[in-house]
Amino acid sequence: MNKYKIAVYAICKNEEKFVDRWMDAVAEADIVIVADTDSTDTTVEKLKARGAVCNVIKVDPWRFDAARNISLSFVPEDVDICVCTDLDEVFEPGWREKLENAWTPETSRLYYMFSPNGSTGPYFWKEKIHSRKGFRWIRPVHEILVYTGEKPYNEVWVDAIKLNHFPDNSKPRAQYLPLLELSANEDPEDDRNMHYLGREYMYKAMWDQCIETLKKHLELPRATWKDERCASMRFIARSYKHKKEYGEARNWLYKAIVEAPHLRDPYVEMAQLAYDERNWPCVFHMIEEALKIKQRPVTYINEEFCWNATIYDLGALGCYELGMYQKAFEYTKIAVEMAPWDQRLKNNLEIVREKAGI
Repeated sequence: MNKYKIAVYAICKNEEKFVDRWMDAVAEADIVIVADTDSTDTTVEKLKARGAVCNVIKVDPWRFDAARNISLSFVPEDVDICVCTDLDEVFEPGWREKLENAWTPETSRLYYMFSPNGSTGPYFWKEKIHSRKGFRWIRPVHEILVYTGEKPYNEVWVDAIKLNHFPDNSKPRAQYLPLLELSANEDPEDDRNMHYLGREYMYKAMWDQCIETLKKHLELPRATWKDERCASMRFIARSYKHKKEYGEARNWLYKAIVEAPHLRDPYVEMAQLAYDERNWPCVFHMIEEALKIKQRPVTYINEEFCWNATIYDLGALGCYELGMYQKAFEYTKIAVEMAPWDQRLKNNLEIVREKAGI
């Protein structure tokens, strides 16, 4: 017998292709509630056919927090636990039992593991499982749940619950930038908003705006998380690199290393810059320093290229140019093992093998 009444709730628009997979994944819930934001395909019909309670809503002007608060309002008052997901996200089976085993009547929120890139990971902590009362969503985009309840706030962390995101890359990001600008205007002292806005400017190749905004982020009193500060510095460096101001890029990457020497990311980005400048001793040194860091962070701030074949490929190229052929072979061999489909790496392995006399 179930100990708690659990509701999954979501917002969606034109996601008919995800309905069956998502409904299969959330079938362990007692009730599934969706606020459809005016789909023009068969999303609503498919959701209803699968047993979801589906309400069509209109949010104008659009903001994600408003839509999620409306979707939460549809959850019945007698629900104990609310689970917010999107239709392109998939829980691994057995999530309900793990949730009920960890939850207590005093629990306010539960953190679980989330992968933005499907079931292959990496995973970091996510926090969209919460009690029915005492929560509301804020921020127009990159919305977050804040606790407004009167009871003492308590949270639990369960790494056995995993939610995998299979993003629909065909969906445009056009609405993100104006919503982030609105979010920053609403709360200019919010460090996370400012970081996200600067990052979005980088995605849009708006280099000067990125630099200006992320410098503002670094000056905010609440901008104290070193991992995020390091990311802002790296993004400033990327922007200067695209502007071909390599000296400034190098200076900001050194700042990023000093800010968060426990992360691979600034070392690898410095190695990439050094590669562009054909500074082979720097490439080798930075890759060696990066590889001393063995533990991948359990946060959203870490770059895939710091943990895949890229890092060993860079190291191999630096070693080759320095005449360190044995080391170049070792690095290239690892890179091929991590990316066996990459023909360039396979070709490089044979070239280095010959040079090393192996």
